Amino acid sequence: MFTKILVANRGEIACRVIKTARRMGIRTVAVYSEADAGARHVRLADEAVGIGPPAARESYLVIDRIIAAAKDTGAQAIHPGYGFLSENEDFAEACANHGIVFVGPPVSAIRAMGLKSESKKLMEKAGVPLTPGYHGDNQEPAFLREQADRIGYPVLIKASAGGGGKGMRVVRGAGEFADALASCQREAQSAFGNDHVLVEKYLERPRHIEIQVFGDAQGNCIHLFERDCSVQRRHQKVLEEAPAPGMTPARRAAMGQAAVDAARAVGYVGAGTVEFIVDPSGTFYFMEMNTRLQVEHPVTEMITGLDLVEWQLKVSAGETLPLTQAQVSIRGHALEARVYAEDPDKGFLPATGRLTHLAPPAASLNVRVDTGVEQGDEITPHYDPMIAKLIVWDENRERALARMLQALADYRVVGVNSNIAFLSRLVACPSFAGADLDTGLIERERGFLFPDAAARAPLREAWLLAALAELLRDRNFARARAAVGGDPHSPWHRRDGWRVNGVARREIRLRAGEVEKRVMAAYCGGGQGFRLELDGRESDAAGELLDDGSLRADLDGRRLTVTVIAAGEKRHVFVDGRGFVFAAIDPLFHAGEGGGAEGGLAAPMPGKVIALLVEPGMKVDKGAPLIVLEAMKMEHTLVAPAAGTVKAFHYAVGEPVADGAELLEFEKAS
Repeated sequence: MFTKILVANRGEIACRVIKTARRMGIRTVAVYSEADAGARHVRLADEAVGIGPPAARESYLVIDRIIAAAKDTGAQAIHPGYGFLSENEDFAEACANHGIVFVGPPVSAIRAMGLKSESKKLMEKAGVPLTPGYHGDNQEPAFLREQADRIGYPVLIKASAGGGGKGMRVVRGAGEFADALASCQREAQSAFGNDHVLVEKYLERPRHIEIQVFGDAQGNCIHLFERDCSVQRRHQKVLEEAPAPGMTPARRAAMGQAAVDAARAVGYVGAGTVEFIVDPSGTFYFMEMNTRLQVEHPVTEMITGLDLVEWQLKVSAGETLPLTQAQVSIRGHALEARVYAEDPDKGFLPATGRLTHLAPPAASLNVRVDTGVEQGDEITPHYDPMIAKLIVWDENRERALARMLQALADYRVVGVNSNIAFLSRLVACPSFAGADLDTGLIERERGFLFPDAAARAPLREAWLLAALAELLRDRNFARARAAVGGDPHSPWHRRDGWRVNGVARREIRLRAGEVEKRVMAAYCGGGQGFRLELDGRESDAAGELLDDGSLRADLDGRRLTVTVIAAGEKRHVFVDGRGFVFAAIDPLFHAGEGGGAEGGLAAPMPGKVIALLVEPGMKVDKGAPLIVLEAMKMEHTLVAPAAGTVKAFHYAVGEPVADGAELLEFEKAS
């Protein structure tokens, strides 16, 4: 077995590999870009080596620097994680040329499965069922359009070298094909350095089910059952589970055998995933094989009790598979939710910023949190905005769903927008809870998953708790200041509302979205509590606010333990499994007129201009596509906020833009 390995990745997967290596007594070397110098994976590793600037193409994707780091530190093997160089045949070959073990499959297997078009030809020979489509080399737009017409719409265009939902477009009619192809090829070229695409029949309401396979150098190959990854947004997985709901033993055996056949066809060694698309009748078709560990591998670990990274290291060291097919079994049900820094209400736009408060649910035998960040760390625009993977296990699916809802309710993220509230709605959605699954679930359940502002308005008690926390925070501050003052017992330091005659009152002004409210607070006798008035109703409130934001409150006789975090002017209130954000308004501050730029369109995130879709001077309708930004390896099309005229663009194609930068001059129609 190895004594030292280098982890050629970052974030949660690097931390995940380091954890298993440490348990096995293997020392680890981390690599990091300038943006990741203080990252969690760097702090966890035994050694760390800087490999370049923040951009992945100048650091994590530079093969020579990673090989040099391994040689300089004496690492005997390199674990590539997923993404970056994990499926790069040149990297695997470079490792071999320098006498370093690549913790992954042989170069020949990566090459065979690396291009979707080539892998499908190979699978056809191996008898693995394929989706109808064109997987050839002719990339002329007119020819590809003819193939789409022949296949019949809707069709799916996807990058041959792709993955992670990048370089993929659904086309429902011939008129959409040219624009979709161009966009797909641009994104594929940017993400993978290869704009080759294939065109396939798009199945309506399919499920996405994948099989975990494992092979060793002695020719043994088994599968570790299936994962259902149907719940996706923009072709990227959001929720995964194992085993797949409704899977019969016969279908599991058939899909497992097909996956093993696919792996054997390329002489596979190590961990791999064979992905299938399954139509409503249960017929399954090969999509692709990922020649690496998958993001969602923890759900397989939870139902089998195995450590797949440990298996990877053992197989790469020349050992045989620890178990045979007959020795592996399924126990219980597991779910994984991907917690992202993003705004689901704005098309899942990625978010950036510092995690000023981060408190995941407590880890246990039933709850696991795989993360690459801690409180105080920053989500940057340079990499995927994942905060963590939240994984739960229980004896059956119903109990696992309940456990996931509780774990999400216990998750606290402040400093960036997150998708936690969306994930909670998704898990509670009747279609998901009832296992009515397909890749279009999020779109067809938009009404439930994206409720209107009224449905998401803060609860009355949330307003009161925010006001109570404000009063208690003020009191705590006064006491702390008195403790370091010259006379800590001076009555002038007390904030108990005492007056010679009458009762002291104070106004707390809060805003949630566009709604502003005033909470009138009257101090009760002895300074032990308050009488709060909101919307004409009074409530008695008292409590204790701790330094970590925990608020132990007594509200109208009801005892509550909630969390209220202050971040700048914002107050984040977490109560009853929901999170609400308020702005505390200083009554002495006057904002003035205006309040924002007029006549423009601001960048919703840092990125780079990829395409300008109209000419200056053109009149456009509301919602017309105007400009395409690339951020975090994905394209984002910004549209006209109203009918009007694009007067001028402020940035050219290829230029970087900052968050909030005015991209163009826009004149609304009168």
